[in-house]
Parts: sequence; C-alpha cells; structure tokens
Amino acid sequence: MGTVTLGVSIAVPEPYGSLLQERRAGFGDPAAHGIPTHVTLLPPTEADESVLPEVEEHLTRVAAAGRAFPMRLSGTGTFRPLSPVVFVKVVEGAAACTELQQRVRDDSGPLVRELQWPYHPHVTVAHGIAEEAMDRAYEELAGYEAAWNCTSFALYEQGADGVWRKLREYAFGGGPVPGVPPQSAPVDEPAATHH
Repeated sequence: MGTVTLGVSIAVPEPYGSLLQERRAGFGDPAAHGIPTHVTLLPPTEADESVLPEVEEHLTRVAAAGRAFPMRLSGTGTFRPLSPVVFVKVVEGAAACTELQQRVRDDSGPLVRELQWPYHPHVTVAHGIAEEAMDRAYEELAGYEAAWNCTSFALYEQGADGVWRKLREYAFGGGPVPGVPPQSAPVDEPAATHH
C-alpha cells in the first residue's frame, strides 16, 4: 500500500465554481485547472492508502451529524505577506466551516493533524503568482458576490499529475447527495439504529 494525498473541502457550486476557476486561470495561476473551486476543510494531508475506508467512515459520521447552512462569499482578502494568497472572503457560513473542519480533524478520527496557520475559511483565487497578478486578482474580484445553501462536503485525492479528483461526496444529515441515487435499505429497519 502506498500513501495518498487527501483533502476535504466544500465545493463552490455552479455557476460560481467554474467562473472563479476561469478567473484564477486568467490571473496566470497554473494550479487553477487542477483544483476545483472550494473552501478547504482539511488541507492536503498524506495518509496511508489502507486508512481510506476508515477515513470514509469518519467523514460519513461527521456529515451525518452536520446540517445544511447558508454560505455567502463577498469581496477579497489576502494572506500576504505571510502567504502568497489572494482569496474571496466567506462572509456567511464561516463559523459552520470552522466547526466542520474541527470535526474532520478530530483527535478520535484518522485525519488528525496540526495546521500550519490558524483555520480561516476562504476561496483561493490566486496563489504563488507574480505580485502584479495577485494585486489584479485582489482588485478585480473585490465586488464579487455569491451565495448558496451548503448541503455537503467532499473527499478529494491529489493525483500524481497534481490534479485533485473527488473520491466521494458526503451529504449533511446522512441524506442522499443530490444527483446520487440513494442506496436501498431494508424497509422494516429504521436507518437511525445504525451507529
């Protein structure tokens, strides 16, 4: 078994996701097309491939205990000079994201890790590119607005090509993820009895 690089995040839905990805590419960020537009819950984390089933069970539990919440993005911010990042700000839903990422990294689960910086939910739109391009991203997206109801998060794996691919999506409250057919359960057995 090898190691895998995993990440957990909330995808920014369409049409916002593609638009921000295109803008990020337009600022000259080479990573733009390899990273779906997202709010990070767990930064890139190396794990042994053998723990994947445990990770999936853990995330299923985290999602089942969660509830949908409103998310709103507005305006831009930056982590410069500490870190070469320009982002769109999460102005609603930040507390829910913070709580969620703590549960994802919970000491009792398989994804325990320290963070390099204090957690700050955001949507990266430029990372590690020329200062002028970072300034442009900061200015051009200053009036950016988006809002949606966050109903799920997802587990991603980074390929050898640097591209992040979704492994599985987790709906809050243990419900089926929109667009995914629900798995059949025995009718006479209430689902809530499974722990």
